[in-house]
Amino acid sequence: MAADTSAPRLTVGVIGVGRAGAPLAAALARAGHPVVGAHAVSARSQHRVEELLPGTPLLSVAEVLAAADLVLLTVPDDVLGDLVAGLAETGAITPGQFLVHASGRYGIGVLEPATLLGALPLALHPVMTFTGGSGDRERLTGCPFGVTAPAVLRPVAEALVVEMGGDPVWVPEAARPLYHAALANGANHLVTLVAQTLDLLATAGIESPATLVRPLLSTALDNVLRMGDEALTGPVARGDARTVAAHLAALSEAAPEARAAYLAMARLTADRALAAGRLDPEAAEALLDVLG
Repeated sequence: MAADTSAPRLTVGVIGVGRAGAPLAAALARAGHPVVGAHAVSARSQHRVEELLPGTPLLSVAEVLAAADLVLLTVPDDVLGDLVAGLAETGAITPGQFLVHASGRYGIGVLEPATLLGALPLALHPVMTFTGGSGDRERLTGCPFGVTAPAVLRPVAEALVVEMGGDPVWVPEAARPLYHAALANGANHLVTLVAQTLDLLATAGIESPATLVRPLLSTALDNVLRMGDEALTGPVARGDARTVAAHLAALSEAAPEARAAYLAMARLTADRALAAGRLDPEAAEALLDVLG
């Protein structure tokens, strides 16, 4: 997306050049907002500055705040609150300065110590997973962003997302914890589930397990996004109690740590299949005995 040169340009600073911070800053730079400084401590973060933000000076936190109209606070969730409180205590905040974080967990409440000093708070969470590589900036094209901001700043927040190539989705402040839990449950646990599936297939002696399951898992994901619980298939949805019992026995022998996860997911699947009418109540009785 070409920068709209008629819109105001903001100088941008970055505190915390992690997997999200670097591509966000690079996207803002591509939209015409110059990145004037970055605070990067680790060698890996400094490498990201060199790769995605070439020529950007490495500055102290205070120097970044002094130089920028908009500051990206792209630090881990559990660090963000303490960082904002510390910045407020030191008097480093400039009234009218945009403070933007990319945390999914938080809305703008976490920025309140700075907001009370005149900062303009924005929560812009890219609903995307980043690898830390040079291709991460391109992942923002068409990427949904969970946006939370004061009502008066909502147009600014949404405009920044659009400039970065993203698609703004409004998330109310009170809904941020549940919103983030839902995303983490889907994306993070999906990685764990698929990785465990690959391990089990390798234990079973299957060569190239990723090649084996890619069409199955891709189709399953596409189906559930289109059909919801109507996409449920397999022995649990069919009520095949003896098949599920055989699965549990095999897992107990080969991978006991995987058995608990299978059992928990099978119980949840049975509940959803029953509620959706996919599982016959009579067949469910024997199945629930096995899962019990």
